[in-house]
Amino acid sequence: MCGIIGYIGEKDVQQVLTAGLSKLEYRGYDSAGIAVHHGDAVQVNKSKGRLDELHHQLEPSPFSTRMGIGHTRWATHGPPSDQNSHPHTDAGNEFAIVHNGIIENYLEIKRDLAEIGYTFSSETDSEVISHLFHYLYEGNMTETIQKVVERLKGAYALGIVSKHEPDRLYAVREASPLIIGAGEEEALISSDIPAVLEHTRDIYILEDGEMAVLTKNDITLLQTKTGQPLNREIFRVDWNVEQAEKNGYDHFMLKEIHEQPEALKKTLAGRVDQATKRVQFEELQWSLERVEQWDKITIIACGTAYHAGLIGKHVIEELTRTPVDVEVASEFRYRRPIIDEKTLVIVISQSGETADTLAALRQSQHLGANVLAITNVVGSSIAREADEVILTMAGPEIAVASTKAYTTQVLVFYLLGIYLADLKQKITKDYRIQLLEAVLDIPNKMEELLEYSEALQRYSESIKDASSVFFIGRSLDHAVVLEGSLKLKEISYIHSEAYAAGELKHGTLALIEEGTPIIALITQKEVNEKMLGNIKEVKARGGHVLGVSMKENMEMLEYVDEGCYIPDSLSLVTPLLTVIPLQLISYYTSLALGNDVDKPRNLAKSVTVE
Repeated sequence: MCGIIGYIGEKDVQQVLTAGLSKLEYRGYDSAGIAVHHGDAVQVNKSKGRLDELHHQLEPSPFSTRMGIGHTRWATHGPPSDQNSHPHTDAGNEFAIVHNGIIENYLEIKRDLAEIGYTFSSETDSEVISHLFHYLYEGNMTETIQKVVERLKGAYALGIVSKHEPDRLYAVREASPLIIGAGEEEALISSDIPAVLEHTRDIYILEDGEMAVLTKNDITLLQTKTGQPLNREIFRVDWNVEQAEKNGYDHFMLKEIHEQPEALKKTLAGRVDQATKRVQFEELQWSLERVEQWDKITIIACGTAYHAGLIGKHVIEELTRTPVDVEVASEFRYRRPIIDEKTLVIVISQSGETADTLAALRQSQHLGANVLAITNVVGSSIAREADEVILTMAGPEIAVASTKAYTTQVLVFYLLGIYLADLKQKITKDYRIQLLEAVLDIPNKMEELLEYSEALQRYSESIKDASSVFFIGRSLDHAVVLEGSLKLKEISYIHSEAYAAGELKHGTLALIEEGTPIIALITQKEVNEKMLGNIKEVKARGGHVLGVSMKENMEMLEYVDEGCYIPDSLSLVTPLLTVIPLQLISYYTSLALGNDVDKPRNLAKSVTVE
């Protein structure tokens, strides 16, 4: 989730681009760079690190040109480095591009270009685009863009400048956000609205399959494939800058909850072969012989990532019949774990810098284990030190309470479970296809679920004064209620606990009294009747129950006080849906209490100390 900016007009382009990047740095802060049309060439300055590093580089010889593009990077392909920073150019600096997205077939394009003599200076997927422009250019930039994007598979928002056209800035979009700002004798492109508000509040929102040609006095929108002109109404922004940074949402947490469908789509991108209906991990390339060397799997994590690991345990054991342990990293490092060369250790960390998890990684390697990391940050300590890495594509997460980082971690476990089961021939073709189709449909079902939050807001206001809230579930639902309870307590400060519903009669029922709020998940068909019986038990003690189940389970309403339904899906994949109502309940409860939702007391985003 990188940020791109472009400008053409009468203002100092360097100042416009760097100021715009400062508004986009929340989208990525591994590196920054700009490319400007300077004389009869395209000149690039870029640097690893935060935007300040680029400022220092530009200070000795500032540009005074009037057109250029800029980029702030969230690294996906290749670690943070000067070479992997954007903008990328062809060898002769005739074309420069900035890219937000993922090019799924970049290796194929890279091989083709290398065979005809092109050389590459970075590890990114994006660099192939600048070389494609050089290879395909025949004098017409619009036609060249059409030829280039015809070769690309994946997601991209592109800003493009060429030494051949010093008075035109180009942009094209497919599955990544891009807006056009229409100013007075100036025009801009950007990944997000805040970067252009200093200059204009008149916005065109580019849609998938569309491109734009910008001069300082004119903006032309075109259908990318046909080149046909488009008529588009200007959108007038009436938000302030702070609201704009949150895309109009009141808080980053709410924004990030709503970003989950897109984050899951990005994490899925390039990892499912649609022709064979198989999971493919370019970053693993494991053989059957290697996988069969591992007689057990140990998952190690902290907090929310630990809860993702509990779901991972269930999924991997169910699909591969391999025993899986889940360990709290802070406990793992202070005992003598039974880990050796026959163990696959999976460590999970959103930031890739979690101190206890990093220590567990090192300890596991010392004991001979192979370590796979699941993280959101390429180039982080955990990503660098693990033997293999699977990157989630959640993008930067600003709110302390994790939402999209969690669901992308869970998604990776589904993909990994299917991948291992297929490799070990533990899953039938029909079930593999059925399960993959269910996983691929989750982002759409998430979007459907997110449309119905008003009832959850009302429910949240009803529990804000509770002294305790309890969450119950069985099987996979138990793993999800652990996460739901953590979310509620960390941002609302209400005492909250999650229990395996079958354990209620072993002590927990003593805590239930008249009016106690209880949130019950009921999505696992094999324990549906047992779960309904557990709900009867708490109702008999005066508990007030909100049930969360699939639409097909209408009988739930006979057992609960209030009901919330998720779209029907396979029971195995429901954790990616049931967590959405729990996230929203936590958010709205915190809001009703007047808390600082994004920055809860006593907590930090990344725990880098013990």
